[in-house]
Amino acid sequence: MVVSIEEHDGYAEVVVEGRLNVGGAPQLRAAVAEALADGHRLLVMNLRQTEFMDSSGLGALVGCLKAAREAGGDLRLAQVGDKVGAVLKLTSLDRVLVPHRDASEAALDD
Repeated sequence: MVVSIEEHDGYAEVVVEGRLNVGGAPQLRAAVAEALADGHRLLVMNLRQTEFMDSSGLGALVGCLKAAREAGGDLRLAQVGDKVGAVLKLTSLDRVLVPHRDASEAALDD
């Protein structure tokens, strides 16, 4: 799994490529912690290249949301693929982490 952070005006986009599972969850948490430490408060998690997500990946997303909110910010999802979207829907996390069409739309959502 590869996690990269792209800085935009008003938000940081966290791009997750590969399989978000037990092996990648700590890497995602570390990247989000780094973005928050760098002063970003609005994080948009771009999951367009995330091929798979298991319960560890779900836990990492929830942990990242909690960390962002504790830092006075928020975490939003963008470009969620069908497989990851199905997992979010099955667990009802799509109600808390609402998927958006793209990162700019997610950043504007209030």
